[in-house]
Amino acid sequence: MIDFDPGTAAPTKGTNQRNGGDLVVETLEALGAKTVFGIPGQHALGLFDAMGRGNLHFVSSRVENNSAFAADGYSRATGEVGVLFLSTGPGALTSLAGLQEAYATGVPMVVVASQIPLDGLGARRKGMLHQLDDQKASAANVTKSQRLIQHASGIPSAIQDAWTEAISSPQGPVWIEIPQNVLLDPIMVPPVEDALAEAFDNPPRVELIREAVKWLSTAERPAIIAGGGTRRGRAEKSLLSIAEQLRAPVICTPGGNGAFPWTHELSLQSWIEDRYMTDVLEDADVLIVIGSSLGEVTSNYFTFEPRGRIIQIDAEPRVLESNRPGLGIRADAGQALAALDEALAAAGASDAVTRSWHGTSPEDVVKESLAKVTARLESQDLAKELKFMSDIREAVPADMQTFWDMTISAYWGWSCWDARQGQFHSAQGAGGLGYGFPAAIGGAVGLETTGKPSRVLAVSGDGSSMYSISELATAKQHNVPVTWLIVDDGGYGILREYMVGAFGQATATELARPDFVKLAESFGVPARRVAPEEVGDALKASFAADGPNVVVVETLLKMFGPTHLDD
Repeated sequence: MIDFDPGTAAPTKGTNQRNGGDLVVETLEALGAKTVFGIPGQHALGLFDAMGRGNLHFVSSRVENNSAFAADGYSRATGEVGVLFLSTGPGALTSLAGLQEAYATGVPMVVVASQIPLDGLGARRKGMLHQLDDQKASAANVTKSQRLIQHASGIPSAIQDAWTEAISSPQGPVWIEIPQNVLLDPIMVPPVEDALAEAFDNPPRVELIREAVKWLSTAERPAIIAGGGTRRGRAEKSLLSIAEQLRAPVICTPGGNGAFPWTHELSLQSWIEDRYMTDVLEDADVLIVIGSSLGEVTSNYFTFEPRGRIIQIDAEPRVLESNRPGLGIRADAGQALAALDEALAAAGASDAVTRSWHGTSPEDVVKESLAKVTARLESQDLAKELKFMSDIREAVPADMQTFWDMTISAYWGWSCWDARQGQFHSAQGAGGLGYGFPAAIGGAVGLETTGKPSRVLAVSGDGSSMYSISELATAKQHNVPVTWLIVDDGGYGILREYMVGAFGQATATELARPDFVKLAESFGVPARRVAPEEVGDALKASFAADGPNVVVVETLLKMFGPTHLDD
């Protein structure tokens, strides 16, 4: 074992004595952790030394931000807690953009960051390597809470508490930091044999459910917006039952994509940015909003002006009524919808009133609205884009999980992607570039541990792919079954489109980029370049291969017209 003198960080002769790092590893294993993402660092070596005596599988990324994305993807794909190990200072700070995505989207993670030795903490500037005035303060904007552990005996309880907080709704990443000497010093604490972490109960208030039932029992035109909280709360079954009881049209946000069956007769799918859908939602006399703030995208860029009453359900109290007044129900979406479903059935809500949208059935309203969206798209010279997305969808197996970067293909996916039996994951929470590929690596690693089909698809643009191109080494090193589709349009395509639309010309959007095929092959990763019309066949062949591979398509895709700007 490598040990360090906490005063000088100089290596000394190792011993077989257990240390604080062992307590971290033992506690995580007792809580059910299987995999850890991260990058080693000097102050964190006690963690990595201890992993050598444990059973955790370590996946070493090449950039800490990508480690955070990978832990995020692992959690989304498996429903388990993602675990991230970080080194002090630059390593910890580099992870923050990835943690912002997890925090914004409600992804449960436990982040263990190392810290300088205890005697360097505080206001003094001792000149220690990686020293910050207050490292955990840097994480305050992107994690649910932050803890500094100052003695080894506090490690198991602190990690157990952090795990509990991470999985309790609203879920999210929790930050723990442990000084170098606490990780390395010999301990008297016995090995951790068990650890229990159960999510805090977060049910709805009875009187609020009663009031919601009263509103819905008399509603003629109820409708539902299913946000990401619906999926995080595993509320899909209750959502379906409620929608069918009320005959309420359901639209999913990008984060809620997959929460409601795509082809159901009440499904408005995910065309949340289309004015025809905004018109329907505005006309609802009671609108149920689940796990969404009615933010920028969901409100069609704040043009949404509902004329009816709103019932808003969210585990995060700061979300309630943040954009629109309504009956705010602070609760886990799963618990809230289960209670609402039961109460509606008991009240006979399905028979209480005729559901009619001004003489038209809800089912016909859905059918007509989807037809209007299709007609609008077909009028915009988007045949290439529609076929491209259709070809990808048909190539991807029905149960495959997909991970999308902030790129034009993903913006199409937000609206048109039928997740089928798989799951759709994107970085719409914080909107940072570089999410798709490292998150897909984490997702594939996680699926392998659960025994499920582990091949996943990542989709990036050429601009966003450069944020995570180094993770080709990670994918190759761990032989991760991920297929990476890079749509190369020569720059930041969506920003180019925005700037040309707004100013008549684009500035600083064009990019020099590598030959992605040769670059992937230099990592030992098979790659191919194909024409847009060949993308489906190329993906099918790549899905049938082993390990990582890359498909590059050089094409310029356009977005459908922004309907919030319509007169």
